[in-house]
This record gives sequence, structure tokens and C-alpha cells, in this order.
Amino acid sequence: RDRPVAITNCLNFGNPYKPEIYYSFAEAVAGMGEACRVLGTPVTGGNVSFYNEDPNRAVFPTPTIGMIGIIDDLAHITTQGFREEGDVILLLGTTRNEIGASEYLHTIHGVTRGTVPACDLQFEKRLQESLLAAIRRGLVRSAHDLSEGGLAVALAECCLSHAGGPIGASIRLDELPDRAGLRDDCLLFSESQSRVIVSCRAQNAEELRTHFSESGVPVVTIGTVGGERLRIDGFIDLPVARLAQAYFEAMPQFMEQVV
Repeated sequence: RDRPVAITNCLNFGNPYKPEIYYSFAEAVAGMGEACRVLGTPVTGGNVSFYNEDPNRAVFPTPTIGMIGIIDDLAHITTQGFREEGDVILLLGTTRNEIGASEYLHTIHGVTRGTVPACDLQFEKRLQESLLAAIRRGLVRSAHDLSEGGLAVALAECCLSHAGGPIGASIRLDELPDRAGLRDDCLLFSESQSRVIVSCRAQNAEELRTHFSESGVPVVTIGTVGGERLRIDGFIDLPVARLAQAYFEAMPQFMEQVV
């Protein structure tokens, strides 16, 4: 069966004798347990690392999950990179004005705070099951979850992960539900949970939209694959070669500055 079956974990925190750190640790464990019960993935092992701090600060709470799954048919392996020019791009899930605790706030504004996005575990399970069913039917060419950085970063990663080298995409977001009520920064960088970018052949787009709609998963067509630029609805228009340089050379450049 093509689905996750179990997890292990590595939980990294500061001094647990500090109330705020112990609270974050306890909540992380409780949240992990709740998700595992809903998704049917027992915890087979793991470890806890405390006292990760210096005299002035502790590391951010860092629960790390490793998951194992079983894939019966190698044809069902679906990577995150866009595949071919002309493929249709769809967004699954709902984007909300949820910018708290995001990479956008931390990186651009130097702020690490705010309410984290809500997570509906029952919907998450429905989304995963529906997506796996679509993959088994051969309707999905690529799939990438939205996590750190939100929609804009995930789209860039889909372009940069193309097997033949970076490929562009043209994105329109005017058909998103409640688009008028979404702030522009949230539209691009919100880390709302349970969202996935998928691509498919143009001839399969309508069938794929019907599949997700009948499964109770919000779906909207947002663009097409192709060209040498990533264009996102008037907000972003950059050559994918420039994105690749920023993405793949960031760590070497950072290390040069440190040294």
C-alpha cells in the first residue's frame, strides 16, 4: 500500500526546567500523539535532546519527524518537480490569513511570534487519502506540500526540481476562494496547513478537479508549467535561473561570509 505506516522522532529543546520550554515540549508531544492517532502511524522509537542553548537563548522548539511508508508500485512515486511544458498546476486546500510564526515574518521582518496556523487533522487525512487515490489512478504528475515559506516558495521549489533543469510557470490566483479577503503577503507566504501543489497533463485537469471536489478537498487551477520565468499574478516575475542561483548557492555564500 502506498501510504505512511509509522514514525520515529527526534525532539530538540532547551532547558526543560524553564516553564515556557517545558510547556512547548509537552505540547509538541501531545500534538504528535494526536496526529499519529488520526493518521494511523504509531511511534516506533525516537529520542529527546534537552539543554540545547547558550547563556542567552535556546534553540527554537524543534520536533523532527522521520516517517516510513510502503510503496507497492514504483510507478506511484511522485516527486515535487514540475514535469513538462503545458502541464496544468492546481492548488489543493484553503489559504487563510495565517502569517504567525512563519518563515516570512522571521526572515523578512525579524519577528518570531504570532499564532501558528490551525490544523484540521481529519481534513488532513482526507486530503492525503484523496491525493494518494489520484496518484494511483495516474492523474498526478507532481505533488509538493506547502510548508516553510508558503505558496511562493513551494512554487519556486517545484520549478527548481524539474528533472531537466529549472523550468518556469505562470500562476494566476484570482480564482482562489475568498481571494478578496486575503492579504497579499498571506496569499504568497501564509503557511496554512493541509495544502498541496499538484500538476497534471492538460487532458486530465478536469477529471482531477472532479476527483478532489467529490472527495471534499478544495481545488482550484492556478496556472501552467513552461517558459524560463516564474510569474505569480503580478507579484513575482523572475528568471528561474536567478531563483536557482539563490536556492543552490545560498549555503556556500553564507559560509564564505562566516569564514
